[in-house]
Amino acid sequence: MTRWEYATVPLLVHSMKQILDTWGQDGWELVTVWSPPEGGNPVGFLKRPVEGS
Repeated sequence: MTRWEYATVPLLVHSMKQILDTWGQDGWELVTVWSPPEGGNPVGFLKRPVEGS
């Protein structure tokens, strides 16, 4: 059974691709993006398998 770890990451609109590329190089997969209804930066929810699981 795969075990997962999760991270939440603020996504700055002007550097979103760079942020996601950096996390992706470390094995993280973007699951979803949430945009606050009151505005502000969207937040990315990421996951990756726990090593050794």
